[in-house]
Amino acid sequence: MIEKQTTLSKEISLTGTGLHTGANVTVTLKPAEPNHGFKFMRIDVEGQPVIAALSNNVSLTERGTVLESNGVVISTIEHCLSALRGMGVDNCLIEVDGPEIPILDGSARFFVEAIKEAGAIEQAEERKYFVVKEKIVYEDRETGIKIIALPDDEFSIDTHISYNSSNLLANQYASLESLEQYEDEISSCRTFVFLHEIEPLLKNNLIKGGDLDNAIIIVDREMPQDELNRLADLFDKPHITVESIGILNNIELKFPNEMARHKLLDLIGDLSLAGLPIKGKIIATRPGHHANVKFAEILRKETKKNALRPEIPIYDPNKEPVLDINAIRKILPHRPPFLLVDKIIEIGEKYIIGVKNITMNEPFFVGHFPDEPVMPAVLQIEAMAQAGGLLVLNMVDEPEKYSTYFLKIDNVRMRKKVVPGDTLILKLEFMTELRRGVANMKGIAFVGDTIVSEGEFMAQVIKNK
Repeated sequence: MIEKQTTLSKEISLTGTGLHTGANVTVTLKPAEPNHGFKFMRIDVEGQPVIAALSNNVSLTERGTVLESNGVVISTIEHCLSALRGMGVDNCLIEVDGPEIPILDGSARFFVEAIKEAGAIEQAEERKYFVVKEKIVYEDRETGIKIIALPDDEFSIDTHISYNSSNLLANQYASLESLEQYEDEISSCRTFVFLHEIEPLLKNNLIKGGDLDNAIIIVDREMPQDELNRLADLFDKPHITVESIGILNNIELKFPNEMARHKLLDLIGDLSLAGLPIKGKIIATRPGHHANVKFAEILRKETKKNALRPEIPIYDPNKEPVLDINAIRKILPHRPPFLLVDKIIEIGEKYIIGVKNITMNEPFFVGHFPDEPVMPAVLQIEAMAQAGGLLVLNMVDEPEKYSTYFLKIDNVRMRKKVVPGDTLILKLEFMTELRRGVANMKGIAFVGDTIVSEGEFMAQVIKNK
Protein backbone atom coordinates (compact mmCIF):
# COMPACT_ATOMS: atom_id res chain seq x y z
CA MET A 1 0.00 0.00 0.00
CA ILE A 2 1.37 3.40 -1.02
CA GLU A 3 1.23 5.96 1.79
CA LYS A 4 0.59 9.58 0.86
CA GLN A 5 1.92 12.68 2.58
CA THR A 6 -0.57 14.68 4.63
CA THR A 7 -1.14 18.26 5.68
CA LEU A 8 -3.86 20.11 7.59
CA SER A 9 -7.13 20.82 5.81
CA LYS A 10 -7.29 24.32 7.31
CA GLU A 11 -5.31 26.59 9.60
CA ILE A 12 -5.89 26.74 13.33
CA SER A 13 -4.44 28.88 16.13
CA LEU A 14 -3.58 28.50 19.82
CA THR A 15 -2.58 31.25 22.25
CA GLY A 16 -0.64 30.93 25.47
CA THR A 17 2.43 31.90 27.45
CA GLY A 18 6.00 30.98 26.57
CA LEU A 19 7.55 28.90 29.35
CA HIS A 20 10.93 30.66 29.47
CA THR A 21 10.23 34.09 27.98
CA GLY A 22 6.84 34.66 29.61
CA ALA A 23 5.67 36.21 26.33
CA ASN A 24 2.05 35.90 25.28
CA VAL A 25 2.26 34.08 21.95
CA THR A 26 -0.14 32.93 19.27
CA VAL A 27 0.89 29.98 17.14
CA THR A 28 -0.98 29.15 13.92
CA LEU A 29 -0.67 25.76 12.26
CA LYS A 30 -1.20 26.12 8.50
CA PRO A 31 -1.43 23.72 5.56
CA ALA A 32 1.74 23.35 3.49
CA GLU A 33 2.63 21.86 0.12
CA PRO A 34 4.10 18.34 -0.30
CA ASN A 35 7.74 17.86 0.76
CA HIS A 36 7.56 21.09 2.80
CA GLY A 37 8.11 19.36 6.12
CA PHE A 38 7.82 21.40 9.30
CA LYS A 39 8.88 25.05 9.22
CA PHE A 40 8.43 27.93 11.65
CA MET A 41 7.75 31.51 10.55
CA ARG A 42 8.36 34.43 12.93
CA ILE A 43 5.63 36.78 11.70
CA ASP A 44 6.58 39.38 14.36
CA VAL A 45 10.05 39.84 12.84
CA GLU A 46 10.76 42.03 9.81
CA GLY A 47 10.74 39.96 6.65
CA GLN A 48 8.90 37.14 8.43
CA PRO A 49 11.88 34.77 8.37
CA VAL A 50 11.28 31.02 8.07
CA ILE A 51 13.30 28.45 10.00
CA ALA A 52 13.18 24.81 8.93
CA ALA A 53 12.66 22.34 11.78
CA LEU A 54 15.90 20.47 11.12
CA SER A 55 18.66 19.39 13.47
CA ASN A 56 21.29 21.61 11.83
CA ASN A 57 19.26 24.68 12.89
CA VAL A 58 19.27 23.77 16.60
CA SER A 59 21.25 26.29 18.68
CA LEU A 60 20.34 25.34 22.27
CA THR A 61 18.95 22.29 24.08
CA GLU A 62 18.82 23.52 27.67
CA ARG A 63 15.31 23.01 29.11
CA GLY A 64 13.89 22.78 25.60
CA THR A 65 14.87 22.72 21.94
CA VAL A 66 15.69 26.04 20.29
CA LEU A 67 15.98 26.72 16.56
CA GLU A 68 18.00 29.65 15.24
CA SER A 69 18.73 31.06 11.80
CA ASN A 70 20.42 34.40 11.02
CA GLY A 71 19.98 35.52 14.62
CA VAL A 72 16.25 34.74 14.74
CA VAL A 73 15.21 32.13 17.30
CA ILE A 74 12.16 30.06 18.08
CA SER A 75 12.14 28.14 21.36
CA THR A 76 10.36 25.21 23.00
CA ILE A 77 9.35 23.63 19.73
CA GLU A 78 9.35 20.00 20.84
CA HIS A 79 5.72 19.61 22.01
CA CYS A 80 4.27 21.14 18.84
CA LEU A 81 6.49 19.00 16.61
CA SER A 82 5.70 15.91 18.68
CA ALA A 83 1.98 16.45 18.15
CA LEU A 84 2.37 16.92 14.40
CA ARG A 85 4.52 13.81 13.99
CA GLY A 86 2.46 11.83 16.47
CA MET A 87 -0.76 12.61 14.57
CA GLY A 88 0.77 11.66 11.22
CA VAL A 89 1.06 15.13 9.69
CA ASP A 90 3.94 15.50 7.21
CA ASN A 91 3.77 19.13 6.09
CA CYS A 92 2.92 22.20 8.15
CA LEU A 93 3.88 25.87 8.29
CA ILE A 94 3.89 27.03 11.91
CA GLU A 95 3.45 30.79 12.22
CA VAL A 96 4.46 32.35 15.54
CA ASP A 97 4.15 35.99 16.65
CA GLY A 98 6.79 35.66 19.36
CA PRO A 99 10.10 33.97 20.21
CA GLU A 100 8.66 30.82 21.78
CA ILE A 101 5.92 28.25 21.31
CA PRO A 102 3.40 28.52 24.21
CA ILE A 103 3.81 25.90 26.91
CA LEU A 104 0.03 25.53 27.45
CA ASP A 105 -0.39 22.73 30.04
CA GLY A 106 3.13 21.36 29.55
CA SER A 107 2.03 18.53 27.24
CA ALA A 108 1.09 18.15 23.57
CA ARG A 109 -2.62 17.69 24.30
CA PHE A 110 -3.85 21.06 23.06
CA PHE A 111 -1.80 20.79 19.87
CA VAL A 112 -3.32 17.37 19.23
CA GLU A 113 -6.83 18.73 19.79
CA ALA A 114 -6.10 21.59 17.36
CA ILE A 115 -4.77 19.19 14.72
CA LYS A 116 -7.88 17.01 15.09
CA GLU A 117 -10.14 20.06 14.79
CA ALA A 118 -8.36 21.24 11.65
CA GLY A 119 -8.35 17.75 10.14
CA ALA A 120 -5.69 16.19 7.93
CA ILE A 121 -5.87 15.60 4.17
CA GLU A 122 -3.83 13.38 1.87
CA GLN A 123 -1.58 14.96 -0.73
CA ALA A 124 -0.41 13.75 -4.13
CA GLU A 125 3.17 12.93 -3.13
CA GLU A 126 4.23 9.61 -1.63
CA ARG A 127 5.37 9.69 2.00
CA LYS A 128 9.12 9.25 2.42
CA TYR A 129 10.66 7.55 5.43
CA PHE A 130 14.02 7.21 7.06
CA VAL A 131 14.19 3.42 7.06
CA VAL A 132 16.53 1.97 9.69
CA LYS A 133 18.46 -0.78 7.91
CA GLU A 134 21.16 -1.42 10.48
CA LYS A 135 21.77 -0.66 14.13
CA ILE A 136 22.48 3.02 14.84
CA VAL A 137 23.78 4.10 18.26
CA TYR A 138 24.38 7.36 20.11
CA GLU A 139 25.94 7.01 23.53
CA ASP A 140 27.32 9.28 26.25
CA ARG A 141 29.11 6.95 28.66
CA GLU A 142 29.61 9.64 31.32
CA THR A 143 25.91 10.34 31.72
CA GLY A 144 24.59 6.87 30.87
CA ILE A 145 22.55 8.28 27.99
CA LYS A 146 22.05 5.90 25.09
CA ILE A 147 19.73 5.97 22.08
CA ILE A 148 19.56 3.07 19.65
CA ALA A 149 17.67 2.60 16.40
CA LEU A 150 17.02 -0.94 15.17
CA PRO A 151 15.50 -2.16 11.90
CA ASP A 152 11.74 -2.73 12.05
CA ASP A 153 8.80 -2.49 9.67
CA GLU A 154 7.03 0.10 11.83
CA PHE A 155 7.88 2.95 14.22
CA SER A 156 8.01 2.25 17.95
CA ILE A 157 9.84 3.60 21.02
CA ASP A 158 10.92 2.18 24.38
CA THR A 159 12.09 4.77 26.91
CA HIS A 160 13.79 4.34 30.28
CA ILE A 161 14.56 7.21 32.67
CA SER A 162 16.34 7.17 36.02
CA TYR A 163 17.28 9.89 38.49
CA ASN A 164 19.41 8.87 41.45
CA SER A 165 18.12 11.78 43.50
CA SER A 166 14.48 10.69 43.34
CA ASN A 167 12.88 7.49 44.57
CA LEU A 168 9.88 8.30 42.41
CA LEU A 169 12.05 8.43 39.28
CA ALA A 170 14.68 5.86 40.20
CA ASN A 171 13.40 3.76 37.30
CA GLN A 172 10.51 4.53 35.00
CA TYR A 173 9.68 2.96 31.65
CA ALA A 174 7.35 3.94 28.83
CA SER A 175 6.71 2.43 25.43
CA LEU A 176 4.83 3.29 22.27
CA GLU A 177 4.13 0.38 19.93
CA SER A 178 2.48 2.49 17.23
CA LEU A 179 1.68 6.14 16.55
CA GLU A 180 -1.96 5.11 16.71
CA GLN A 181 -1.46 5.09 20.51
CA TYR A 182 0.04 8.57 20.60
CA GLU A 183 -3.10 10.60 21.26
CA ASP A 184 -4.43 8.48 24.13
CA GLU A 185 -1.20 7.23 25.69
CA ILE A 186 1.37 10.01 25.24
CA SER A 187 0.02 13.41 24.17
CA SER A 188 -1.42 14.47 27.55
CA CYS A 189 1.76 13.70 29.55
CA ARG A 190 3.24 16.86 31.02
CA THR A 191 6.75 18.11 31.47
CA PHE A 192 8.30 17.86 34.93
CA VAL A 193 10.84 19.68 37.02
CA PHE A 194 12.47 19.11 40.41
CA LEU A 195 11.43 21.58 43.06
CA HIS A 196 14.98 22.51 44.01
CA GLU A 197 15.66 23.55 40.37
CA ILE A 198 12.92 26.17 40.21
CA GLU A 199 14.62 29.07 41.97
CA PRO A 200 17.94 28.72 40.05
CA LEU A 201 15.98 28.64 36.80
CA LEU A 202 14.22 31.84 37.77
CA LYS A 203 17.54 33.45 38.69
CA ASN A 204 18.93 32.45 35.27
CA ASN A 205 16.09 34.35 33.60
CA LEU A 206 14.27 31.15 32.61
CA ILE A 207 10.73 29.84 33.24
CA LYS A 208 9.29 33.37 33.33
CA GLY A 209 6.07 31.79 32.10
CA GLY A 210 6.35 28.86 34.49
CA ASP A 211 3.29 27.99 36.49
CA LEU A 212 2.45 25.33 39.02
CA ASP A 213 -0.27 24.23 36.59
CA ASN A 214 1.89 23.54 33.54
CA ALA A 215 4.44 21.12 34.99
CA ILE A 216 4.71 18.25 37.41
CA ILE A 217 6.76 19.48 40.37
CA ILE A 218 8.80 16.70 41.98
CA VAL A 219 10.31 17.04 45.43
CA ASP A 220 13.47 14.96 45.55
CA ARG A 221 14.70 16.13 48.96
CA GLU A 222 13.23 17.39 52.18
CA MET A 223 12.27 21.05 52.10
CA PRO A 224 10.95 23.08 55.03
CA GLN A 225 7.38 24.32 54.71
CA ASP A 226 8.49 27.96 54.88
CA GLU A 227 10.74 27.31 51.85
CA LEU A 228 7.77 25.80 49.99
CA ASN A 229 5.69 28.83 50.91
CA ARG A 230 8.38 31.18 49.59
CA LEU A 231 8.48 29.37 46.23
CA ALA A 232 4.68 29.53 46.01
CA ASP A 233 4.91 33.27 46.59
CA LEU A 234 7.37 33.55 43.69
CA PHE A 235 4.63 32.18 41.41
CA ASP A 236 1.93 34.20 43.14
CA LYS A 237 0.14 30.96 44.07
CA PRO A 238 -1.49 29.66 47.26
CA HIS A 239 0.83 27.90 49.66
CA ILE A 240 1.47 24.26 48.83
CA THR A 241 2.42 21.08 50.63
CA VAL A 242 4.20 17.88 49.62
CA GLU A 243 2.40 14.56 49.41
CA SER A 244 4.18 11.39 50.47
CA ILE A 245 4.84 10.32 46.88
CA GLY A 246 7.03 13.39 46.38
CA ILE A 247 4.75 15.46 44.15
CA LEU A 248 3.24 18.80 45.09
CA ASN A 249 -0.38 18.52 46.18
CA ASN A 250 -1.75 20.55 43.27
CA ILE A 251 -0.90 17.82 40.74
CA GLU A 252 -2.60 14.53 39.98
CA LEU A 253 -0.68 12.25 37.62
CA LYS A 254 -2.33 11.14 34.38
CA PHE A 255 -0.34 7.89 34.50
CA PRO A 256 1.94 6.40 37.18
CA ASN A 257 4.81 6.72 34.65
CA GLU A 258 3.75 10.09 33.24
CA MET A 259 7.29 11.46 33.47
CA ALA A 260 8.75 8.66 31.33
CA ARG A 261 5.91 9.11 28.86
CA HIS A 262 6.69 12.83 28.62
CA LYS A 263 10.31 12.02 27.82
CA LEU A 264 8.98 9.80 25.05
CA LEU A 265 6.79 12.70 23.85
CA ASP A 266 9.84 14.98 23.74
CA LEU A 267 11.85 12.34 21.89
CA ILE A 268 9.24 12.09 19.13
CA GLY A 269 9.31 15.87 18.72
CA ASP A 270 13.09 16.11 18.68
CA LEU A 271 13.50 13.18 16.29
CA SER A 272 11.24 14.97 13.80
CA LEU A 273 14.28 17.25 13.32
CA ALA A 274 15.81 14.40 11.29
CA GLY A 275 13.46 15.60 8.54
CA LEU A 276 11.57 12.38 7.82
CA PRO A 277 9.29 10.03 9.73
CA ILE A 278 11.11 6.91 10.89
CA LYS A 279 10.57 3.24 10.23
CA GLY A 280 12.44 1.47 12.99
CA LYS A 281 12.48 0.71 16.70
CA ILE A 282 13.97 3.36 19.00
CA ILE A 283 15.32 2.35 22.42
CA ALA A 284 16.26 5.33 24.59
CA THR A 285 17.91 5.29 28.01
CA ARG A 286 17.86 8.60 29.92
CA PRO A 287 17.05 10.69 26.83
CA GLY A 288 17.12 14.48 26.90
CA HIS A 289 16.95 17.26 24.35
CA HIS A 290 20.71 17.37 23.76
CA ALA A 291 20.99 13.63 23.10
CA ASN A 292 17.75 13.57 21.11
CA VAL A 293 19.00 16.27 18.76
CA LYS A 294 22.41 14.60 18.42
CA PHE A 295 20.66 11.39 17.41
CA ALA A 296 18.39 13.26 14.98
CA GLU A 297 21.53 14.74 13.42
CA ILE A 298 22.97 11.24 12.95
CA LEU A 299 19.77 10.18 11.17
CA ARG A 300 19.80 13.34 9.05
CA LYS A 301 23.39 12.70 7.94
CA GLU A 302 22.42 9.14 7.02
CA THR A 303 19.50 10.52 5.01
CA LYS A 304 21.88 12.76 3.06
CA LYS A 305 24.21 9.82 2.40
CA ASN A 306 21.30 7.68 1.25
CA ALA A 307 20.18 10.44 -1.12
CA LEU A 308 23.57 10.25 -2.84
CA ARG A 309 23.50 6.48 -3.28
CA PRO A 310 20.76 4.29 -4.67
CA GLU A 311 18.55 2.53 -2.18
CA ILE A 312 19.35 -1.16 -2.16
CA PRO A 313 16.17 -3.21 -2.63
CA ILE A 314 15.34 -5.73 0.07
CA TYR A 315 14.55 -9.14 -1.38
CA ASP A 316 12.69 -11.61 0.82
CA PRO A 317 12.31 -14.88 -1.13
CA ASN A 318 9.61 -16.01 1.33
CA LYS A 319 7.34 -13.10 0.43
CA GLU A 320 4.66 -13.59 -2.22
CA PRO A 321 5.60 -11.76 -5.45
CA VAL A 322 3.44 -8.99 -6.84
CA LEU A 323 3.71 -10.68 -10.26
CA ASP A 324 4.90 -14.26 -10.67
CA ILE A 325 6.21 -15.65 -13.95
CA ASN A 326 2.73 -16.60 -15.16
CA ALA A 327 1.42 -13.06 -14.56
CA ILE A 328 4.49 -11.62 -16.31
CA ARG A 329 3.89 -13.86 -19.35
CA LYS A 330 0.39 -12.40 -19.68
CA ILE A 331 1.80 -8.85 -19.92
CA LEU A 332 5.16 -9.16 -21.72
CA PRO A 333 5.38 -10.66 -25.22
CA HIS A 334 8.80 -12.21 -24.51
CA ARG A 335 9.27 -15.97 -24.12
CA PRO A 336 12.17 -18.20 -23.05
CA PRO A 337 15.03 -18.04 -23.62
CA PHE A 338 14.52 -14.29 -23.95
CA LEU A 339 12.19 -13.72 -21.00
CA LEU A 340 14.64 -12.31 -18.44
CA VAL A 341 12.43 -11.39 -15.47
CA ASP A 342 11.33 -14.21 -13.15
CA LYS A 343 9.11 -12.20 -10.81
CA ILE A 344 8.19 -8.70 -9.65
CA ILE A 345 8.49 -8.22 -5.88
CA GLU A 346 7.41 -4.59 -5.55
CA ILE A 347 5.61 -1.93 -7.59
CA GLY A 348 5.22 1.71 -6.51
CA GLU A 349 3.81 4.71 -8.31
CA LYS A 350 7.22 5.55 -9.76
CA TYR A 351 9.31 2.40 -9.46
CA ILE A 352 9.37 -1.36 -9.88
CA ILE A 353 11.64 -4.08 -8.48
CA GLY A 354 12.12 -7.37 -10.30
CA VAL A 355 14.20 -10.50 -9.88
CA LYS A 356 16.17 -12.64 -12.33
CA ASN A 357 17.79 -15.81 -10.96
CA ILE A 358 20.97 -16.66 -12.86
CA THR A 359 21.57 -20.42 -13.23
CA MET A 360 24.15 -22.46 -15.11
CA ASN A 361 21.29 -23.66 -17.35
CA GLU A 362 20.98 -20.28 -19.09
CA PRO A 363 21.42 -20.98 -22.81
CA PHE A 364 23.80 -18.04 -23.33
CA PHE A 365 26.43 -19.63 -21.09
CA VAL A 366 26.99 -22.29 -23.77
CA GLY A 367 28.81 -19.81 -25.98
CA HIS A 368 29.53 -16.75 -23.82
CA PHE A 369 32.81 -17.34 -22.02
CA PRO A 370 31.94 -21.07 -21.65
CA ASP A 371 35.04 -21.79 -19.54
CA GLU A 372 34.24 -18.90 -17.16
CA PRO A 373 30.48 -18.24 -17.50
CA VAL A 374 29.55 -14.54 -17.45
CA MET A 375 26.11 -13.08 -18.15
CA PRO A 376 26.31 -10.85 -21.25
CA ALA A 377 26.13 -7.16 -20.43
CA VAL A 378 23.52 -6.59 -23.11
CA LEU A 379 21.24 -9.17 -21.47
CA GLN A 380 21.52 -7.38 -18.13
CA ILE A 381 20.37 -4.25 -19.96
CA GLU A 382 17.58 -6.27 -21.60
CA ALA A 383 16.47 -7.61 -18.19
CA MET A 384 16.25 -4.04 -16.87
CA ALA A 385 14.36 -2.98 -20.00
CA GLN A 386 11.81 -5.77 -19.51
CA ALA A 387 11.29 -4.76 -15.86
CA GLY A 388 10.93 -1.16 -17.05
CA GLY A 389 8.35 -2.31 -19.58
CA LEU A 390 6.31 -3.84 -16.76
CA LEU A 391 6.53 -0.54 -14.85
CA VAL A 392 5.23 1.42 -17.83
CA LEU A 393 2.47 -1.08 -18.61
CA ASN A 394 1.36 -0.92 -14.98
CA MET A 395 0.28 2.66 -15.75
CA VAL A 396 -2.28 1.66 -18.42
CA ASP A 397 -5.59 -0.18 -18.37
CA GLU A 398 -5.53 -3.65 -19.92
CA PRO A 399 -1.70 -3.78 -20.11
CA GLU A 400 -1.79 -7.05 -22.06
CA LYS A 401 -3.07 -5.04 -25.06
CA TYR A 402 0.06 -2.83 -25.15
CA SER A 403 3.80 -3.22 -25.65
CA THR A 404 6.75 -1.02 -24.77
CA TYR A 405 9.44 -0.32 -27.35
CA PHE A 406 12.71 1.23 -26.25
CA LEU A 407 13.79 4.32 -28.16
CA LYS A 408 17.08 5.13 -26.46
CA ILE A 409 19.51 3.80 -23.87
CA ASP A 410 22.08 6.18 -22.32
CA ASN A 411 24.79 6.28 -19.67
CA VAL A 412 25.18 2.51 -19.47
CA ARG A 413 27.82 1.30 -17.03
CA MET A 414 28.85 -2.28 -16.27
CA ARG A 415 30.42 -2.50 -12.82
CA LYS A 416 30.81 -6.18 -11.96
CA LYS A 417 30.50 -9.60 -13.57
CA VAL A 418 27.25 -11.53 -13.10
CA VAL A 419 27.79 -15.29 -12.87
CA PRO A 420 25.75 -18.46 -12.26
CA GLY A 421 24.31 -18.53 -8.76
CA ASP A 422 23.75 -14.78 -8.64
CA THR A 423 20.32 -13.29 -8.03
CA LEU A 424 19.90 -10.16 -10.13
CA ILE A 425 17.67 -7.52 -8.51
CA LEU A 426 16.35 -5.03 -11.07
CA LYS A 427 15.15 -1.60 -9.97
CA LEU A 428 13.60 0.78 -12.51
CA GLU A 429 12.38 4.24 -11.56
CA PHE A 430 10.72 7.02 -13.56
CA MET A 431 13.01 10.01 -14.09
CA THR A 432 10.12 12.11 -15.43
CA GLU A 433 6.36 11.78 -15.63
CA LEU A 434 4.91 9.50 -18.31
CA ARG A 435 3.93 11.91 -21.13
CA ARG A 436 2.25 11.03 -24.43
CA GLY A 437 3.13 7.41 -23.93
CA VAL A 438 6.87 8.12 -23.54
CA ALA A 439 8.70 7.13 -20.35
CA ASN A 440 12.19 8.02 -19.13
CA MET A 441 13.57 5.63 -16.53
CA LYS A 442 16.73 5.02 -14.52
CA GLY A 443 17.63 1.34 -14.17
CA ILE A 444 20.01 -0.25 -11.67
CA ALA A 445 20.82 -3.95 -11.35
CA PHE A 446 22.10 -5.29 -8.02
CA VAL A 447 23.60 -8.54 -6.82
CA GLY A 448 23.26 -8.39 -3.04
CA ASP A 449 24.17 -4.83 -2.05
CA THR A 450 26.49 -4.33 -5.04
CA ILE A 451 25.54 -2.46 -8.20
CA VAL A 452 26.50 -4.60 -11.20
CA SER A 453 25.06 -2.48 -14.02
CA GLU A 454 23.00 0.64 -14.65
CA GLY A 455 21.57 2.76 -17.44
CA GLU A 456 18.93 5.26 -18.50
CA PHE A 457 16.07 4.18 -20.74
CA MET A 458 13.52 5.92 -22.96
CA ALA A 459 10.55 3.81 -24.00
CA GLN A 460 7.25 4.32 -25.78
CA VAL A 461 3.95 2.56 -25.07
CA ILE A 462 2.19 1.37 -28.23
CA LYS A 463 -1.08 -0.48 -28.53
CA ASN A 464 -0.75 -3.92 -30.06
CA LYS A 465 -2.19 -4.41 -33.55
